Amino acid sequence: MSTAGPSTIPTPIPIPAVWRPISSARHFLSKTSSEDSSAESSLLKAIRATLRGSRGTSEVHSALYPAYDPGSADIAGEDELSWNSTTVIFSSGGVIRRRWSFADEGQPVQYACIALFEQPAPSPQTERDAEESTSGADSTRRRTFGPFSRTRQEETREHPPPNIERAVYVFLRSVARVYLMNGISYIFHLPFIVRRAWPLHPHGVLVQRVLEPVELEEARLSGDPPLPTLFSLVNPFSEPAAVGLAEKIPPPLTEEIASVPAEEQIIWVAQRGPDSDELLVTVDTEKSQLTIWRYVFTKPSEKSAPAVRTRAHKRLSLGTPALHKHGQAGDQVAPASSIPAQLPDVTGLPASFSINDTMAALAGDGGRADPPRGAARGRAHARQETSMTIDRTTLIGDAGDETVPFGRIRASFWMEKLHSVDLLPEDVSAHEEISVALFDSRWDGAVTRSLLAICLPRTQKLLVFSVAQEQDQGLKVTSVATQSATSIAPVRATRFTVRDLLVRRPDGTLHILTHGLRELAVILARTRAPVTEGIAPMEIDDHREEAHTFLHPGEIVALKDAVGSSVTAMLSDGTQARATIGLIPHDDLTLQCLLMLTMVLPAEESFALHSRFLAKWSLADWATADGVEFQCFSSALYEVFQLPQEPQALDAKAPAWMALHKTAAASRFREDTVLRKLQLPPPPPVPVASTSSLKLAGKPHHLLAPILNALHHVAEDMRLAMSRYHTLLRLVPVICRIALVIRPEWADYWKRLCPDALDVWPSPSAATIEYLEHRLPVWPPDMSAILYGRINNPEWALPPPSSASFATQFKLVGAYAFGRVEPLARLVKLTAVYMQLADHTVTETRKRAENALTTMTRSNIGPDYLRTLPLGIAAPLREAARTCQLSPAGDWPVSAYQMIGRHDLAEGLSSENDAFFPYGYRSVKEYINLSTPRKTIHEHIKESCSGLTGDVGTVTGVEMDLEDFTHIRFGQDKRLEEVARMLCSSAVPTVKAIERPDLSEVDQAKEQQHQVVRLAERTLALPLGRALFTFGSVPTVTREAYVIPKIEYTVRLQPSNILITPEAGKIPVECMSWGDFHNGVAAGLRISSQTNAIESTWIKFNKPSELTPEHAGFLYALGLTGHLREMLTWHTFGYLTPKHDMTSIGVLLGLSAAHAGTCNRHVTKLLAVHTPALLPTPQVDLNVPLITQAAGLLGIGLLYMGTKNRRMAEVCLEQISRKDLYQPDLSNEYREAYTLSAALACGMVMLGKGSTIPADVTMLARLRMLIHGEGSALLEAQRKRPSFDVNLTSPAATIALGLMYLKTERQDVADVLVIPDTIVALNSIQPSFLLLRTLSRGLIMWDKIAPNNEWLTQQIPTSIAMAMDARFRGKPVDEAYELAYYNILAGCCFAIALKYAGTAREEAYLLVIHYYDMFSQLAYTNGATYEQRIKRAAIRDGLNLISIALNMVMAGTGEINCLRRLRYAYGMYNQPIRYGTHVATHMSLGLLFLGGGRYTLGTSDAAIACMVTAFFPRWASLSSDNKSYLQALRHLWVLAVEPRCLIARDVDTKEVVYLPVKIKMKEGNEVGTTQLISPTLIPEIDKILSIRVDTPRYWPFYLDIANFPRHRESLLRNQTLFVKRRTAFLSYMEDPKGSRSLFVRSGSSTSDAATLDFPQLTDIKAHPASDFHHFITSFSNDPLFLAFADRFCREDGETPEEQLFHLYSHASLLDSILQDKSQTIQAHLMIYRLRTMDPHSQYFVLRLQDLRFAADFYNKIYDRRFSGRSENNARSPLIRESTLSGALHVLDAQLDVVRTDEVFQAMLRRYARGEIIPMTPEGTLGALTSRHLAWYLQRNSVPVSTILTVLKGLAEQAHEQCLGSPPPQGTSNAVMLDLGIKEVLHATGTQLSTAMGSGWSIRSLDEIIAAWTPASHASSPKAS
Repeated sequence: MSTAGPSTIPTPIPIPAVWRPISSARHFLSKTSSEDSSAESSLLKAIRATLRGSRGTSEVHSALYPAYDPGSADIAGEDELSWNSTTVIFSSGGVIRRRWSFADEGQPVQYACIALFEQPAPSPQTERDAEESTSGADSTRRRTFGPFSRTRQEETREHPPPNIERAVYVFLRSVARVYLMNGISYIFHLPFIVRRAWPLHPHGVLVQRVLEPVELEEARLSGDPPLPTLFSLVNPFSEPAAVGLAEKIPPPLTEEIASVPAEEQIIWVAQRGPDSDELLVTVDTEKSQLTIWRYVFTKPSEKSAPAVRTRAHKRLSLGTPALHKHGQAGDQVAPASSIPAQLPDVTGLPASFSINDTMAALAGDGGRADPPRGAARGRAHARQETSMTIDRTTLIGDAGDETVPFGRIRASFWMEKLHSVDLLPEDVSAHEEISVALFDSRWDGAVTRSLLAICLPRTQKLLVFSVAQEQDQGLKVTSVATQSATSIAPVRATRFTVRDLLVRRPDGTLHILTHGLRELAVILARTRAPVTEGIAPMEIDDHREEAHTFLHPGEIVALKDAVGSSVTAMLSDGTQARATIGLIPHDDLTLQCLLMLTMVLPAEESFALHSRFLAKWSLADWATADGVEFQCFSSALYEVFQLPQEPQALDAKAPAWMALHKTAAASRFREDTVLRKLQLPPPPPVPVASTSSLKLAGKPHHLLAPILNALHHVAEDMRLAMSRYHTLLRLVPVICRIALVIRPEWADYWKRLCPDALDVWPSPSAATIEYLEHRLPVWPPDMSAILYGRINNPEWALPPPSSASFATQFKLVGAYAFGRVEPLARLVKLTAVYMQLADHTVTETRKRAENALTTMTRSNIGPDYLRTLPLGIAAPLREAARTCQLSPAGDWPVSAYQMIGRHDLAEGLSSENDAFFPYGYRSVKEYINLSTPRKTIHEHIKESCSGLTGDVGTVTGVEMDLEDFTHIRFGQDKRLEEVARMLCSSAVPTVKAIERPDLSEVDQAKEQQHQVVRLAERTLALPLGRALFTFGSVPTVTREAYVIPKIEYTVRLQPSNILITPEAGKIPVECMSWGDFHNGVAAGLRISSQTNAIESTWIKFNKPSELTPEHAGFLYALGLTGHLREMLTWHTFGYLTPKHDMTSIGVLLGLSAAHAGTCNRHVTKLLAVHTPALLPTPQVDLNVPLITQAAGLLGIGLLYMGTKNRRMAEVCLEQISRKDLYQPDLSNEYREAYTLSAALACGMVMLGKGSTIPADVTMLARLRMLIHGEGSALLEAQRKRPSFDVNLTSPAATIALGLMYLKTERQDVADVLVIPDTIVALNSIQPSFLLLRTLSRGLIMWDKIAPNNEWLTQQIPTSIAMAMDARFRGKPVDEAYELAYYNILAGCCFAIALKYAGTAREEAYLLVIHYYDMFSQLAYTNGATYEQRIKRAAIRDGLNLISIALNMVMAGTGEINCLRRLRYAYGMYNQPIRYGTHVATHMSLGLLFLGGGRYTLGTSDAAIACMVTAFFPRWASLSSDNKSYLQALRHLWVLAVEPRCLIARDVDTKEVVYLPVKIKMKEGNEVGTTQLISPTLIPEIDKILSIRVDTPRYWPFYLDIANFPRHRESLLRNQTLFVKRRTAFLSYMEDPKGSRSLFVRSGSSTSDAATLDFPQLTDIKAHPASDFHHFITSFSNDPLFLAFADRFCREDGETPEEQLFHLYSHASLLDSILQDKSQTIQAHLMIYRLRTMDPHSQYFVLRLQDLRFAADFYNKIYDRRFSGRSENNARSPLIRESTLSGALHVLDAQLDVVRTDEVFQAMLRRYARGEIIPMTPEGTLGALTSRHLAWYLQRNSVPVSTILTVLKGLAEQAHEQCLGSPPPQGTSNAVMLDLGIKEVLHATGTQLSTAMGSGWSIRSLDEIIAAWTPASHASSPKAS
């Protein structure tokens, strides 16, 4: 079929199109191209033309793309991409934004396009080995790691969804470059030459390669089809994949992929857009066929593609390491595209290889590697790209080990053939000129469909197809029409949601195809100046009077590059310009009416109205001034539907003041109080519907009824937004004009609400009976009354309003020209909420409120939206929100919490606020302004001082920068400063010199040097404690070098006040090196593990030129906090290659700690290279020191922790008894440390996994032998020396056994670790072994450990206990008993500490501190004998361990008794105390204030293993002593740390506050509740069930950790409770006892309530506080309250009205603060405004109706349906009903005055009788009385005049029939009869009008009856 008929409007619509010049980028390129081409010789040009893939240099190409706003689907403008053979330019809005030059590449640009690009989100590289899944299969098993570690591992393992970024693709000859808008770029190698490229949906590009004639010839000869030509590129890590061909989409998952025939040449692909289908069109020149295809994107399955995980912003190259490995492994053929990388860069010519080879690689020849695309080509980007390529060898451990199955390439995009059309030869020959457009995509009332237009310019044909969605999600293409056209362009011209088609006909005329294929003839205005050089000039604003000159038909020869409303027109003189065709109305009212009517009216009438409107608007010169567009619309409406309209009498000579007053803007500002004082001219006749000119020529149009109904609903929708009242006044006259013809009662309805809308009162006697429309009800639906009715009477089952149903109601089929856009959005949204509030199936008030809140959240109704609603309509919604406010559920979306004003919950549960800072501990200023925290005054002063003196501020290493947290955490005392002073190693310490006056000066100098060296030992131990103290105190790092404070060895001696530096060589270099190592660790551990700022480049940037111990420690620290996960492989090799021992130790242990428990293969390889035991031939000499091997072994333990990896466990077990360590010699001085590391590693791998399976039994037997030796019988039998040293292996194997069977409660295993109880047995083993045996027994029998003396006594053998009992009574006993006793005690204390670490459990604390005091007294006793010294050393070692044990229990608490003891120990620097004791003391100090009191220790299996390792009881005498224990392991406590300090923040001020919390926790099977005051350390998260805030000062808060994973995650993510203070209270900081709350103050609430109900001036002060603003400030930090108090609650009112308003404001503010309801301030002000409103205002009745809704709601519905009284949980309303009734009472009093007016009574009498009320001019008494009548009728819900007339007749008839008739038909009692008739009248009248609460008032009924009665018969009973 064809609709190429004549246009509906014969005369074309003139469009003054906005002409813009073609972009500056094209201009620039055309100039440079012409210059370049003139410089080339003809020979060079000829060569270029011959070579394939070389484009002519002078050709300039460009493509335009819509610029989409990131947050919306709307087009925000247009972007242009222009290029020639060497340069690509990206411009936006005509401005050049970026330019890329490829002149140095030696390759021409083939094509360029803009498309969306999938950029993988950055994710650290962690992976699990297969063993993990087997060990974790049993869900009942304990988890190895604690909740915080698990969360961190899950975060790193989770793959965030990839980012979709816009990117510019540039295709050169053999490479493609992708430039993302965020600055990142990628490079691809291309094995073919690109012909063209198109952006695809949802992301990626479709590339068509050049099909060589040679290739076609080859294919013809061989009989095989040519290789595919269509490929898609989706992301940087996928090869170009051939596009698959499917019979039906979605495609079947088959192995074979059929590809699209190579002969198909794409001519068009659908652009990305909100309404685009995924279509493309191809032409097959061989078959002379045009085909329409559908394409679809399918995600490749996870298993088929190698998982490449990388941080995209760091590693930008594109090859996958797996691909390289595979390619090198054994491929016979070199990957095709690796060849160009070896070519010279001069010409950029390709190597001579067949394209078929290359293509075969892509199309999927099995066994050939995918080509690596990361290699750099060309000089311009060489350096950058090379670095990218090297970056590729990153820590992706799985890449090299497994061969990725490469079969055929998986297709990302598939195509399905939809329709084919045969072409004529002339169209085939010019197939490049064929243009395609998709337009009119919308729901058409039956199906969602689009129209596809294909223009064949050679044969001047336009083929139009319909593309419709079918039920099975398929697309169906049907031919719709064939028209004639030479050029087409889809533009958004007349409808904002749908594209139209701009068509150039063969005769040169332009038409817009809109509303389907209906034509709108248009003519474009000419550009105003001659166009030069192909560039149209910029438009210059000119005067309206200048007449447009329009283009003649034929001047525009072609259309192209349509984006949004813009199109490029090619003119006949060869120039081109950009035109914008904007025919979409800007006025909301016009748009809403058009939308509504196109849904109701049939297609023809809908188009007629729209086109007539455009014609009218064009006559008004497309003006967008206020009211012009709607005037054009209403005029068009009247014309199309044959309604007469008044001629617009324009007085040309009217003065400017009068002209201004006639504008629509003047009517809008009529209410402005400022303009009221102006002398205004007599008001003009406003656009009113007058009866005089409404005589119809014939019968009214049959569509007027649906139009009236539709426009009435639009007006009702506008009544629900106060901001649209002024536009409502423009629409109502149009409604009234239609209503006067077909339903005068509807005009009466609107005349009441908007008295200015109509100049007369509609009268029944004036109506033409045959014109009345009986399909419409007599009284129109009043939406506010219907909403009221829903919540008042829940059983009332009225269906919700639906725009779609308005057409079916009148048996019409709507046009849906705009698709499915809802014109009554506000009405539909609010009805949905009201229906939830009125749901009678839900009996519980709270549940109804929650359902309503859910609907509000889904509909995006937030606090801002509520502010736009009228007072009454918003009241039920506010009350529902208030109902939910007190105890909201825990699983709501964040927006729901914001809606109910619970910003505390919204902040706490939103995941945005913690991405930058560690665990929620950030200062207030960083919370308020994240991006650039402002400097404090203190920082400014420091900066100024350093600037003046030239001293750069030094870092001491103990800065915390947590003042607001520590001030609340530790109160006013200085304990933190004291600890910082003690642990600072960069400041000069001051000590008291030992006074020895008997010594000479030389001897004194020696003595002082001796003291300084002794103090240096303490200084060297400080960093170990400082690391604990300052852990995680630096939230983020800067780009500057990270400062590590130097260790200061100089000492200031008092009282002589001299500085003494140790002499050179006094402190061994090795000792200083290890001190520096620990110093580096302490500095590195200050950086929070949560910061995202640490990348491999930052680590590399901080690398010193020569490797130092400090930097080694720093790297180790970064590993412990997980940041070494970011380090790239080649950076790692840079550290390991120099064989710097400390650096190797730091990197190996750091990488293992960073990947703890993950079995990362890459790290395993690095460890294996440094650990011969892991190699196939362990005997090989790697030249790796034994100390580094020990670190490597322990690294294995960390890396495979808890995985039960048999191979690793066996290796570690084997190394405990390594053969070559049996005899000590020079090469194995670290043999004890190595053995211990092997044992700890073995224990870690098998951590808690020991069982009864044979493999474990074998390990147990081996460990038993290593503990107890091979046995004398065995030795005698074999007569050979033992294979290991039991003194070396016993302690190591003991701890390995304890860890392996941790928490297994295996008594048989614990019995292996028997503690000897005889002198002989005790003398045969070292006493320190007993400590470890006790400890390991405790680890195995974990549940038996109890913090009491009973358990402790059970651990000590009876003989030892009895001996010690005798010893305490003064009897001498053997030393062996004493040594055994002290060691067992220390072991018991350590076991207790491990179990109760970080709990601050009182029993454990008291028990351990008792033994600490006992050991302290014994440790400092003097004794000269050798035995006493041995005993003292054992006690000192025990004390060290008990000191650490005590502070493990109290970790992070800062407990003052512990601090006192540690300060004493710290000050014992003059005693002969060795380095190990200092380490224990400092680590104890650090533990006590772990992380400044923000962290504590966990007790997960992994945490226990790490604490055993870090606090292992081997105390070195020197800092360099690593022989028995590797000193670096002292820092493994980091893996046991958990941030468990709960803090509360005020959500408004962001300050840390004190807050009582109730914590419910589960220990075993017992559940208990504990009360704490935050900030406080809380129990382990796994034990907590819930946290409740239940205090009157803050809004209640319940964190249900057991049942809501979201709450648990929130607590793990940042241990912060956001709380909202109730406004009438002060915080606990300001008012600890609660004596200053607002409720305690006198006279606060009673008088305020009365003031709100009946405001009047009195002499009594409303509030005792003299400074009210100051008073408010102390109770609320809500800026709304403060500003309100400042502005409206002053005492400086000059007039009584002002003073009264201030008094009222004062009362409303206090009311809001007392009940914490800030949302009511606006409501109270609105009530005051209504109370004082002028009845002459044009909005008066609308607002009165709103006040009535609110008053009736609170009076009649609130208590019943909203207060919760029915559930015995009553709550007071937000606004008191008395306040609203008081306001109504004031207005009713004014109405009572009106009622007595005789003029009013006369008008009422006419109305009641249905007589015509004469028209009165504006400004006269009659007009004023008419307003009063509207007020009266609306306030009293009086039925309409028509009904009153009917009722009058019925009443009179009943009176006549009944009076005098015998019962039961009649009665003789006239009074009773009149009363009965009156009752019937009242009920009938109320039913026939939509009244809200009370219906037709009785008083008004009496007045109407009196009006019916003639004046002379006022007392006649008949009138009743």
